[in-house]
Amino acid sequence: MIYWAPLLHFYQPPTQLHRVLDKICDESYRPLVKVFQDIPSAKVTVNINGILTELLRDHGKWDIIKGLAKLAESGQLEFTDSGAYHPILPLIPRDEMKRQIVRNRQRNSLLIGECFAPKGFFPPEMCYSQEIVAPIIETGHQWLIISGIACPVDWPLDVIHEVSSDDKKLAVFFRDDILSNLISFHGIDAQSFLDKLRQLRGERENIYVITAMDGETFGHHIKHWEKIFLAGVYKALETPTSALPDIHQTQLLANSHRGIFTLREREEPGEIAIVTISELLDIFPRGSSIEPKPSSWSTTIQDIEAGNPYPLWADPHNRIHQLQWEHMNICIDMVKKAIEWADNETSKYYADIARGLMDRALHSDQFWWASGRPMWDINLINRGLMQQTESLLNAYKAIKTSGVGDEEKQEHYYREIAARDLRAKIRDRLFRD
Repeated sequence: MIYWAPLLHFYQPPTQLHRVLDKICDESYRPLVKVFQDIPSAKVTVNINGILTELLRDHGKWDIIKGLAKLAESGQLEFTDSGAYHPILPLIPRDEMKRQIVRNRQRNSLLIGECFAPKGFFPPEMCYSQEIVAPIIETGHQWLIISGIACPVDWPLDVIHEVSSDDKKLAVFFRDDILSNLISFHGIDAQSFLDKLRQLRGERENIYVITAMDGETFGHHIKHWEKIFLAGVYKALETPTSALPDIHQTQLLANSHRGIFTLREREEPGEIAIVTISELLDIFPRGSSIEPKPSSWSTTIQDIEAGNPYPLWADPHNRIHQLQWEHMNICIDMVKKAIEWADNETSKYYADIARGLMDRALHSDQFWWASGRPMWDINLINRGLMQQTESLLNAYKAIKTSGVGDEEKQEHYYREIAARDLRAKIRDRLFRD
């Protein structure tokens, strides 16, 4: 048996424009929901970051939220957890990591409902470092998915390895980067994809394959790809119960809640079953405790060899990235001090505003648009910088109006001045580059 577990990642940044969100909803999100509604045997694992769920609510797009929720209630869809505002987790402090994870669970549980009960975790951009394991375990997750390039051992097709922190273990899945990128960049059709899955099986009795990509790939990045490719694959694997021999129907119905609607009971070689990622935990044995390589789903082998695991967000050779993170770290520190020192109604008011703004300001897009690999947009870089600045403004105001000593206030005034200088340097480079 070949178990195929597809994952779709839904995300838009807090700086997204209404007209762009409208376009994506019409071209991608609604058509994707319809694909699953039209093909009851189709299954999928979905990551939707809390900020996108908030945007869908704020922009009156409840039909998408409710559509995803109904698919989860029917057993066709399982949700994963993530960071609420899509931060690059390995690049932020551990307490900020955990805060983002907790807020993602809170926001999605509130807006999606009880069917938002994730067992797995999708780190934004699949950015991995060993430091992210502990907060993921602490928040009750059973598994983690990261990019195939992070795998440090022989490719696991029939075993599930684990990562650990303080003797606590977490199953780790690796996406098949090659197949996922072929789908993402329009490099394979439905039948060729199924043929590739059968080739991967070889002589093994059972294997699993995970593909993962942006949900926006379907319909937004590639027009009608949700119909041409995704629906094409699902329909090719669709097997009505009535088409099976009577002897197999009872067992198939017993298994249907797991989403295995193919001719599994015939035991024909090369058969393919569609499952959610969590279902794989009950099918395959656990392997070794391993340590994946720090990386992302955009990291190349050359990047890893060069010690540049997150090239689109923190490239050591990208001066704007360096300046952005210097500014961000000042903001994070200032907000922490604002919360710690707030001791009256006024300072608490500004500290709370700073904290909320800081959560949003951690989003990854501002760095991605500054990467130049190949994306570059001065307005989206600046929009992220403005969010950081608003957080810093309120944090300093909270400190200034608190009862903390004059020495501490003076020190943080100098930090605010340093942040101004960093902003000026970033904008100067935006003008020149």
